[in-house]
Amino acid sequence: MAPKLTGFPGNSRVRRVLAAAALAGVELEHDKSWSFKSDWKTPEFLEKFPLGYTPVLEDGDLNLQECGAIAEYVAGLGPNSTLIPSDEKQAALVHQWQCVADQEIMIKHSVLYQMHGGGIPYSKPTFTGLYEKLLKRLQDIDAIFLHKTFAVGERITLADIFLATSLTNAFTGFVDAAAREKLPNLVRYVDSIVKHPKLIEIFDNGKIEYTQTQPAYQPPAKAKDEKPKAEKAEAAPKAPKAPKAPKAKEADEEEEEPLVPAEPVQKNPLDDLPKSAFNLEQWKRQYSNLDTRKEALPWFYENFDHEGFSIWRVDFKYNEELTQVFMSSNQIGGFFNRLEASRKYLFGSVGVLGKANDSVITGAIVCRGKDFKPVMDVAPDWESYAYKAIDLSNEEDKKFFEGAMAWDLVIDAKEWADGKNFK
Repeated sequence: MAPKLTGFPGNSRVRRVLAAAALAGVELEHDKSWSFKSDWKTPEFLEKFPLGYTPVLEDGDLNLQECGAIAEYVAGLGPNSTLIPSDEKQAALVHQWQCVADQEIMIKHSVLYQMHGGGIPYSKPTFTGLYEKLLKRLQDIDAIFLHKTFAVGERITLADIFLATSLTNAFTGFVDAAAREKLPNLVRYVDSIVKHPKLIEIFDNGKIEYTQTQPAYQPPAKAKDEKPKAEKAEAAPKAPKAPKAPKAKEADEEEEEPLVPAEPVQKNPLDDLPKSAFNLEQWKRQYSNLDTRKEALPWFYENFDHEGFSIWRVDFKYNEELTQVFMSSNQIGGFFNRLEASRKYLFGSVGVLGKANDSVITGAIVCRGKDFKPVMDVAPDWESYAYKAIDLSNEEDKKFFEGAMAWDLVIDAKEWADGKNFK
């Protein structure tokens, strides 16, 4: 009797098992009518599979969960399967890419999906920060695949199945057309996998609909003021519609508890500082609308409150890891997005100086208060940057500050290449 697979046909994890079976020449019993909406969490199911999620595989007395384990087991059933190389080093590389596909792509995107759909409390800074990290990792992988046809060796392995399913999951979710333009090698790679003659049927005959524009988050509709219970009993109000999630066949991955608990709102101690005559919002408008050196900076110097605010130089600590200028600029943008909670206390101008594989990230910030930490530590990666107080009475410090504001800063012959403002 053929092993029995249970799981939603369009789910990425199920596709991994089906693809492994197709390439290994292994017959599986798979009920394509199965749905998450059916009553499947029966006592009998939970007795066999106590973790309570799919896909699952039954083969005689073997009850197996986790798609990675299932796919590896199915691949091993093939008489001449090369999905898992016999060479130990090659096999280790295959497993490496399986882990990358799950940990760096699938899990990150799954958290984005749950946050967007209400399974996890939505936070724009957290959502944007995680999305930026996902894109950064995809760009890293894209660079690796510039000269690769397959992940390991010269033929399809489980590594390719795991990567392709993770990427189709992302490409039909939040990685939209604009983002995919920066991932040409991965788009080409996925296309070659999903249109493989033995896999094309599993991937909707090679016609998977990728997301064109990332769906915007829609908060749940707020219920109107409720009437007293005695009156409300006459006609129960309709429940508000749930926020619309991106169109994707992986809509029901694994039923999990929320990964990020809601945090209580706390008053920021910066609000208790003495009132300042320097209006940070007005400075942001001056900076945006006036010539920086001729008009905006003179206004700043005339109105700045040295007691209520402070100015800091910001330097990325790990410049040796920087590669492409646009990727470094995106990193700054992600950092600024994660500072959203400090918007009314902060102004920043940070840029990339230099060229590809020879650049630094540096700039200047204006903070409420005399210490940068209460303003900056709202971002999880704030400690990836070094902070040094800028003294405007010092000519070198003032020159640095003005260069960062005007985007014409030069350090060690490295010229300003791109930058971001936090306003």
